[in-house]
Parts: sequence; structure tokens; C-alpha cells
Amino acid sequence: MGVQGLTGFVEERGAFFTELRVRDTKLVIDGSSLYHRLCFASAGDFRRGGDYGPFAAAVRDFFGSLRACRVAPFVVLDGGRGAGDRKLATLRSRAAERLRAAQGLGRGEGGCLVPLLTREAFVQALARLGVPFVQCFAEADREIAGLANRWGCPVLSLDSDFCVFDLAGGYCPLTHFQWRSVCAGEGPQDCYVPARCFSAEKFCRHFRHPNRSLLPLFAVMNGNDYLELAALEVFFSKARLGRGGKHGRLQGLLNWLAQFAQPGEAVDGVLAYLKKHQREEIRELLCASMEDYTPSDVKLEDFFREGRYECQAAREADLPQWVLDALAKGRLAPFISDALLLRSTFLHVQVENTQRPSAHSAALPIRQVIYGLLLTVPPRTEGAPLSEQAGELPVVREFDRLQKTLKKTSVQAASLPAGFCDDRFSLGKLMEMPMSCRQMLLLETLGVKMNFLESIPSHLQLAIAVTCYWICCSEPKVTLHLLKALLLMIVSGELHRINDPDTTVLCTEDESVAYNEFLKWKEKKFKNKYFDLDAAHSFCQWQCCLQMGLYLNQLLGTPLSEPDLSRLYSGTLVHRLYQELKSTPSVENLFSLSPKTTQLYQVLLSTVESIVPPDFFQKPTETKSESCKKKKASNKKKKATTCAVPAARHLCQVNRFASLAVDE
Repeated sequence: MGVQGLTGFVEERGAFFTELRVRDTKLVIDGSSLYHRLCFASAGDFRRGGDYGPFAAAVRDFFGSLRACRVAPFVVLDGGRGAGDRKLATLRSRAAERLRAAQGLGRGEGGCLVPLLTREAFVQALARLGVPFVQCFAEADREIAGLANRWGCPVLSLDSDFCVFDLAGGYCPLTHFQWRSVCAGEGPQDCYVPARCFSAEKFCRHFRHPNRSLLPLFAVMNGNDYLELAALEVFFSKARLGRGGKHGRLQGLLNWLAQFAQPGEAVDGVLAYLKKHQREEIRELLCASMEDYTPSDVKLEDFFREGRYECQAAREADLPQWVLDALAKGRLAPFISDALLLRSTFLHVQVENTQRPSAHSAALPIRQVIYGLLLTVPPRTEGAPLSEQAGELPVVREFDRLQKTLKKTSVQAASLPAGFCDDRFSLGKLMEMPMSCRQMLLLETLGVKMNFLESIPSHLQLAIAVTCYWICCSEPKVTLHLLKALLLMIVSGELHRINDPDTTVLCTEDESVAYNEFLKWKEKKFKNKYFDLDAAHSFCQWQCCLQMGLYLNQLLGTPLSEPDLSRLYSGTLVHRLYQELKSTPSVENLFSLSPKTTQLYQVLLSTVESIVPPDFFQKPTETKSESCKKKKASNKKKKATTCAVPAARHLCQVNRFASLAVDE
């Protein structure tokens, strides 16, 4: 959620804040706000797909500061869009903004863009640090407010909606939470985080509001993520509000509301400006929207005690209990619940080549298998739509990039192998299927066999399986330099455990030497600042494939170990490796001082190369006439506009129904 313009309005008037020393307390943290804040503060390379290592380090340092001040954090994450899908218009608008930001970054303009796997890296970091967290069924604001009120502790967030909630312990904006500047108190055990807390009482007194219960109406009328302002424009124009500077409408509305003692009277005052036939509909809309600022009665504290909590929306969704438990524990992503409940998903854009199909196209067959597991209806199931009873496969609407715009596309679920989602194994019984069968489905989807992966460390098997899939399904074709850069990056992540304070693995002397030499290489000034958009597009495709590989692996109960994203991907590093490999092939010997690390690299490379034809990475020699013909064909291809998925190679033929149809 979020009230339009309220954060800036409050920040301009610092008198609405009180100083706070945060220590010896519970703290309810809005997880979405926190990971966005830490992502942007960790100086990642947003243009090249993000750097998850520095981000994870920022997460570790943040919670280390809280621990030093004896603050007990409880992180609450947003879930899916909810059965009502009330924020669809807002989410489409934000997706379009993200697309514009990605295009700007691709042109070399400034800006920030949350890397694709940031949320997954955040959840992994929380689990690794032992920080208690819960993922709500839908948006978390009301649950956050309810939990904080039951504990009487502050809320830490960046969401201006928490200025409106009636919070017993107050709202601390992350912008005023100085966790990097922990202060010492009077004694060694008295250190604290300096912070500022928004005071709703000061805010209301300033605008002569005797009753803070008017704040929800103020928020709703000014416009939030659930309510468009169009229905109330008549009121604003007739009441002559909205004049006088940047925040004139906010100020005018607050002053106008000050004449009323109760929300009901104020609603009547608003309706008086509208036509009679509109009034009852607008009244219902305003009253329903004001309910969004009532703290939830869902007892999230039960989850932090017992690992499960009751939620009416979840009960009404009628999902299998294991799915609800996995969602609450963050073991399934909101993407899964959106596909399951709404048959609609958003695919987040990255810095891609907009002349090419979306980077998510490469991972389409994986998503289709996910949709098949979630939505395929067993034969003769009572209550299923007649079309699906007749054997038609379900369809999911995906919001994704098409050229330079956001489009909604229809995608048909995959037809699954016998045994999955039939009379014996529906979604509710998926975890009862033998792990070997679930692993087989995962590997068949990725186009590899388990014997190919046996020589690879277990925590890298999923990443390498995804890499094999990426090579076979990417368009344009993956080059050997791209592959080597990616594998060298993965191997460097293995060496980073030497500098990881949480590691329990002992490192050999030659690994330490190799790591130090690698650090020296990184510190050298890299002269080539060129940004290769096509290389970025290929690495975006790899991240898309990895994301869906992670989601499918989670849905199948993790038949393969989940890789540590903080050590797996660094956009800055992989782009530099790619550029240097093209001019200095000796970079491939970066880890030669460590035989063990060099062997790992060779094993990864030979494993991936073994799944493609021997001449896959060789550039064919061309005559001049052949080159001219290709150039002409390429120019013709550029002129043609298409929304089709790139022709899948042999390992991508998971689904025979891979065609896309753009709806709008």
C-alpha cells in the first residue's frame, strides 16, 4: 500500500517525529521495505543484474546491529496478491515503471532496479542468520500492525500507510533508523540504534484533528494502492482543495477534515458534493477501503511460537495444508500462490535488449511445468470447469515485456508425465510422491540426468542443471566466453567462503592464496567500461531460468539442494570476466594457484559441455557471400515484429503446447 505523497509531506515537516533509542525491545519489521532499502544501500550493479554478495552482507550487518542492542526482530513479508486481486491496476503501473527504469539503465542513465533474485536472497539470508520471519498469505500491512500492537512494540518500514494505522508502539521509518551508527549508552550493555518515530498525535494536533480515527479517511481520499482518485475528483474540484504548492491537496484535505469529529460525519460531508445516484456506491467504497487501516486480528504470534497460524483468507482459498505451511515459512514464493489462486503472474523485467524477446521466454517451459503441477485437474474431479474435465490444459495469464511495453500473455500449462496430478497424486498429495520421482521431474524439465551431476558438489547441482538448460534454450545462442565467465564467477563464489564469518568449512592454504590473488585481480582498475547489452540479456536469461528452477525445486520439496545466491551471482564480476576473456584468455587460469578450485572449474565446464554437440561453441567459417546473406536475413528479421517464444532446442521440448497468445 502507500498514501500518495504522504512520505514527502511528513518529511518536509520534521515536527511530526520524536527521537527514539531502540534497544531491549521486540521490533516488527516490514520485510519488503527492508530488503528494498538494503538492496539500494548496498551499491549493487543494477545495470548488470545485481550483486547478491554485498546485499547479503548488508542484511547480516543490519541484524548484527540489532543483536548488539538486544533488539528481537520479527520480519513479516508480503505474500501473493490475494484472491480479490485488488491491487492489479497498481501492480501493472509499477511494472510499467520498472520497465521504464530498466530501459533507462540500459541506455546508461542512472537509477535503481531491484535485481531479480533479491527477495530469494533475502529469505535465504534470514534463514542463515536465524532471524524469525513469516510470509503472509497476501499483503502484510494489517498483519504487521496487528502483531506490533499485541506486543506493544514499534513497526519498522518505509510504507507511509503506517502513519495512518493506530500503532501502540509507533512507526519508525527506515530512513531515520541509523543502524550503521549504533551508539554506546551509559553502560556496556546500553547501546542503542538512534531512530525517529512518527507521532500521529503531533500530526493530528497540527491540523486540529481531535480524533485520529479520521486518518484512514484522509488516506483513502488522497488515494492509495487500492482506490483510484477518479471517483472523488468532483469532490476535490467543488470543495476547491488542492491549491498551494507541491502538497497543496494533502494540506487542503487535512484542513477540511478538521471540521468533523467522526469519520461517518466526514463521509457524509464528502457525499454531499456528489450526485445522488453515486452516493451509496461511493459510501460503500470509502468505508470498505477504510477497513484496510484496521490492524488485523490474525495472530501471527502463533506462527512465531508454533510454526503455524490461522488466516481466514487462507482457509477460504481451500489450498492443501502443506502448501499453506510452505507459503507461511517462505519455502514457496508468492509467484506460486498467484498462479494457483489467480492464474495470473507478473514476470519482473531486468536490463535487457528490448529488441529481443523477453529474457523470461527462455524459462517458459519451466513455468509451464510449474503451472501443470499447480493447476492440472485430475480426471472426473467434482466441481472442476467442464472444459478442464474434458482434458484441456489450464491457462495462466503472464504480465511480461513485449518489445518496450508491458503485455498480458496467455500460457498453457504443461502436460505432465503419468503419475503427477492424476487420481493417485493431486497437488495435495504431491509430497507423498517418492522423492526420486520428484527429482526426476525436475531434472527432465531442465534436460539433464542425475548421473551428469554426480561429480558436482550437491549445493551447486541445481545451478549447473539450470546452466545446462540455459545453454540449450537461450536465444541468441550462448557463446563459450559467456559460459566460462559464468562458471568462473560460480567458482569464485566457492572461494568467498574463506571470508565468510558464518562458514564452518576449513580452507586449505592454496585456497587462501588463490583467494588473495583473486582479490588483487578484482582490485586492479578495469579499463574496459563498455556495457554489452547482448551479454547482459544472456545473463538475464540465466537468472530467469535460475529463478524458475528454484521455484520448481521448492514446489517439488527441494529434491536438489538450494544454492546460496549470495555466493552464486555477481553481475559486476561476470560482466568483467566476460570482457576480459574476450581479450585475455589467460583469465581462465585465475584460480591456478589452487588445484582444488581449478579442478572444480574444469569439472563444471566439462559437465556443461557434455550436454551439447562437440561443435556447439565453434564459430563456423563463412565466405564473404555467406556473410552478406546472413546480414540481409538478420536485417529482415529485425524489421519483423513477433511475440513468439524463440524456437526451443531439443532439451527445451518439455511442453508440446508452448505457443503464446498476446491478449492485450
